[in-house]
Amino acid sequence: MYVERASRLPGAVVWTNTPSGPGAGRVLPDGCMDLLWHDGRLMVAGPDTRAHLTEGGTGPWAGIRFYPGTAPALLGVLAHELRDRRVELADLWPAARVRRLAGGVNAAPDPASGLEDLALRQSADCGPPDPLLRQVVTALDAGRPVAVTAERLGLGTRRLHRRSLSAFGYGPKTLARILRLRRALALARAGVPFAETAVRTGYADQAHLARDVRELSGLPLRELLAG
Repeated sequence: MYVERASRLPGAVVWTNTPSGPGAGRVLPDGCMDLLWHDGRLMVAGPDTRAHLTEGGTGPWAGIRFYPGTAPALLGVLAHELRDRRVELADLWPAARVRRLAGGVNAAPDPASGLEDLALRQSADCGPPDPLLRQVVTALDAGRPVAVTAERLGLGTRRLHRRSLSAFGYGPKTLARILRLRRALALARAGVPFAETAVRTGYADQAHLARDVRELSGLPLRELLAG
């Protein structure tokens, strides 16, 4: 069972997941990076460009999902270096420090709250995130074209692309595509007809929506919603 709640870290989400049995799970791309706990270990999930399949029936997981663009400053790694990857935190930070941090998370009342406390301490040491990154996400999530977004933020398209690779793991066009998928799935899950969902979220037509869903999630839209 998957459960999430808003974190005390602005924009972040704390979650837990206990697989109900064998079989792969499916994590859809969302423009985010996560700090993970599983079986006493700390890991990092990089930004996905396609659905990530997980193994079922392997015990509980906990995580904190950072707002898009904010994790690289907290973790000290460029987002594109972890694109479509899951790595041990000890591959990014000194092993002795990670062992100490994992011990603190394991000793917490629950791993999710332990991860949240860890992230809050790290955030305090790093300072506030770059506000420009949130403006990028807000503009693209509203359906604003990349060129218009770059111009309004005074970056230029090439500079926006470089900043996006470091912060989000991929260029702004890919981020915009992923955010559009999330908006479309929210409408479809709320019962909005597929054709209307496509129009309201900026797809050319329902067929365009269907192609994007299959490419990014690996499943047809109806099958994805049913699951």
